[in-house]
Amino acid sequence: MSEAAPILNPATGKSKLRFKTLFISDVHLGMPDSKAAQASHFLRNCLCEKLVLNGDIIDAWHLRRLGGWNKGHTNFIRTVLRKMEKENTEIVYLRGNHDDVLDRFIPIQFEHFLITDEHIHHNRAGNYLVVHGDGFDAVSTNHAWLAQLGGLGYNFLLRINRLYNAYRRLRGKEPFSFSAWVKQKVKSAVGAVGKYEEQLQHLAQQRGCVGIICGHIHKADNKMVGSTHYLNSGDWVESMTAIAENLDGTFEIISYPEFCERTNRDPKGAVSEAEDEAPAPPPESSVIPM
Repeated sequence: MSEAAPILNPATGKSKLRFKTLFISDVHLGMPDSKAAQASHFLRNCLCEKLVLNGDIIDAWHLRRLGGWNKGHTNFIRTVLRKMEKENTEIVYLRGNHDDVLDRFIPIQFEHFLITDEHIHHNRAGNYLVVHGDGFDAVSTNHAWLAQLGGLGYNFLLRINRLYNAYRRLRGKEPFSFSAWVKQKVKSAVGAVGKYEEQLQHLAQQRGCVGIICGHIHKADNKMVGSTHYLNSGDWVESMTAIAENLDGTFEIISYPEFCERTNRDPKGAVSEAEDEAPAPPPESSVIPM
């Protein structure tokens, strides 16, 4: 697999990564556990021709009930718009189930900004269908009230998990994601009952696509399902992962810790915004091999 060559900034000793396309989903802006700061840090320091925001970027369910929007969430939106305005990045926003308020507007096209519910991504190997994936979750589709109740339970588990990990830190232990463990057990059951991956595979085949890129279940993946290439971008609540299409057309899962390691950057919170935003020199004179 080919990794993105870093673009070095000699003034800081830090790098940016360059990709053809980035796919992220499930940032859940509005939730207190959204890793918006880390997602912004990641996007600011990755260059790409196209950025696909694959659903549940804004958590309207949580905002309607409890509010919770903060400056970090606004900064994420600004980061996306800055990439469009300053870097000429094409932005594709697909609605998810938590930001289903977009249903009344889509499809809508601005100059470099498309909001829709389904997208065809062109790759050297063939076309990839991009959807959030909630339409193939039997609970989300047929029992919306149960899905929202599950969302409340997940938020509660995240709060409990913060307290539990504070206790683990006092004892010198590594953090443990109890909420992710519980959710994956539940989501795996939903996927098995609804044949989530198989249904997505069939949809991709119906659209004449060689692969499908989705989110929704908060579990990053890159594998073959039958003859279809299945990619899931994970989430930015706990796992902090994205799907990257490299310049040679290959795909990879990239996590936030891996991004920090490859760019020689400290995780968000350990460096200043000024250091974060230091401009990189022109790519033509600064590309170095990994």
